[in-house]
Amino acid sequence: MINWLFRWFRRRDDPPHLRLGREGERVARQYLEHFGLCFLVANYRYRRGEIDLIFRDGEVLVFVEVKARSSDDWVRPATAVTLKKQQILSRTALGYLAELGRPRVPFRFDIVEVILRRGIAPEVCHIPDAFLLSAPSMYR
Repeated sequence: MINWLFRWFRRRDDPPHLRLGREGERVARQYLEHFGLCFLVANYRYRRGEIDLIFRDGEVLVFVEVKARSSDDWVRPATAVTLKKQQILSRTALGYLAELGRPRVPFRFDIVEVILRRGIAPEVCHIPDAFLLSAPSMYR
């Protein structure tokens, strides 16, 4: 009970960008579930990396990076997924697969952009197969 209460109070004091990110992940999860993807894990951490959401789409594992913004005035949120970020996501995904015993399953990396404006329904853009497993990362 005390742990739950502590987390609740701590979240209320989180900076706005963390609250925006959590809300973006919630919207992205609902969006993908609506289109039939099966939710598996949120905020999977491996070493210094984190994957926002992991789903199953039929037989395919889907590693999802969520980019939430309050506006798309300057650039699309997906542009924040740089090559360095792709490498971190690739290593983290390989860590997840290693924990599962290195199954021989197809997987892909998706990006979900979420634009959250006050008083307006969120704008969601799903980009499947946004990038490939970064070299030199290999999976066999």
